Amino acid sequence: MNNKTIKARTGMPLALWALTISAFGIGTTEFVIVGLLPTVANDLSISIPSAGLLVSFYAIGVAIGAPVLTALTNKFPRKPLLIYLMLLFVAGNLLAGISTGFIPLVLARIVTGFAHGVFFAVGATIAAALVPADKRASAIAIMFAGLTVAMAIGVPLGTMIGQHFGWRATFLGVAGLGLVGLLANLILLPGNIKNEAAAPIKEQFGILGNKKLLLAFLTTIFNYGGVFLVFTYLSPLLTELTGMSKDMVNLMLLVYGVAIAVGNIIGGKLANKMPLKALLWMLVLQAAVLLVFSFTVHHTIPAVITLFVVGALSFGTVPASQLFVVQTAERINPSMANVASAFNIASFNAGAALGAYAGGWVVSSTLGLAAAPWVGAIFVLFSIVLVLLSAKEEKVTAPNFNTIETVVSTAK
Repeated sequence: MNNKTIKARTGMPLALWALTISAFGIGTTEFVIVGLLPTVANDLSISIPSAGLLVSFYAIGVAIGAPVLTALTNKFPRKPLLIYLMLLFVAGNLLAGISTGFIPLVLARIVTGFAHGVFFAVGATIAAALVPADKRASAIAIMFAGLTVAMAIGVPLGTMIGQHFGWRATFLGVAGLGLVGLLANLILLPGNIKNEAAAPIKEQFGILGNKKLLLAFLTTIFNYGGVFLVFTYLSPLLTELTGMSKDMVNLMLLVYGVAIAVGNIIGGKLANKMPLKALLWMLVLQAAVLLVFSFTVHHTIPAVITLFVVGALSFGTVPASQLFVVQTAERINPSMANVASAFNIASFNAGAALGAYAGGWVVSSTLGLAAAPWVGAIFVLFSIVLVLLSAKEEKVTAPNFNTIETVVSTAK
């Protein structure tokens, strides 16, 4: 096959869709376990909280695998690396599909998490490199669209399969999706994807001492801490406070997933030229809408409308966040871009774990379930402050940011 990047009618390389297909499978296996927890717990004779550890172990696999394995594979050719990662992903899901006990299933989740972390870290830099500079955020959004569509389609479908044919059938099905992604990467990815010069591993991990990147990583952690604080407890919020039936909640989860997919694409377009500015205003809207959700959650129609907006904003920030991290790392040292991207992926999962834990504390405290949305908004407010500090570090001088620098200076 010719190594030249084939263009789709949209003007975007078809190679991006190979990344999207792979991301769909990865996103499905990440989130589908939430819907399968009761089924897994019942089959393996364990408690729901114990089954919930499968979510945590996957996140640990991603958080460790993303920065460490990305650093170790920085000199490896990009296309073969993605193909081997998809093989690892398929192997992890096959292991899950034939697991006869809890420990093998835990190991399978960790292995799959390793593949997830490196794939998204490297994939984001590849997506950005395949297109002109003014379309980089859109390219990243297209890749992450696979993750968001997985939440809208893959997770409900995988949950239904698991409920009717057993949870192992779901993981075997996801392994099949992984094979499709592997073939797409093999056929559509160009063979001449450039490897950036790789710095020594110690130097790559030195990015954690860079103030600009550290602020960006913390922004991601608090942002998705707020998002997952609400998302983790969305079902009880809708059943106990809104008064929806379980069937209606499943429909709302589908609506939420569709909103995520839409928001991801729009967020990418908004972030193409000024990712930090786009990130700021999306976070401001997100905090406001989560606060509004504290009131609308008690009324069906307002709750549905607010939930759609919450969903659109929750992943609309992904392209802006990822592009800002990659651009910042490239200015500091191009050889650190992949590892910086990996740390941001790890930060996403750290935020998800933090949000789920904080949500559990809030729900079980005197604050109660109704407090989850406004506590989530507080988390997002922290991320807004961090973006303001990032803006000051970037020394943005555009008129729209003058007030930002004034606020930050006053705060100090």
